[in-house]
Amino acid sequence: MSDNNGGDVGSFLSGFIVGGLVGAAAALILAPQSGEDTRDQIRQKGIELRTRADDEIRDIRARTEQTLAEVRAQADDLEKRSKQVIEEARSRVTDVVEQGVETARKAREEIAGGKKT
Repeated sequence: MSDNNGGDVGSFLSGFIVGGLVGAAAALILAPQSGEDTRDQIRQKGIELRTRADDEIRDIRARTEQTLAEVRAQADDLEKRSKQVIEEARSRVTDVVEQGVETARKAREEIAGGKKT
């Protein structure tokens, strides 16, 4: 994932809209027609551009939500695995400590037993 996804999306949408407007303006200038026809055509092109922009925004939102859901799932999985690793490490440390205590107890008994004889 890029750290600048928001800027990339904004740049894309800005370029998309500006490109559409420039294209529409060029088409209107190069195609002679009456003022009313030109206004209708501008209105229609504006509606088309708005629809395209809305569709793009919906697509971007859907992809963002999907990516967010995937990231959350990965974070949950990582959390579960970390808890499991920590619990395993804690169990190993407890076992080693218990073995050390048992070894120390046996050593004390041997030392105490050796002094009595």
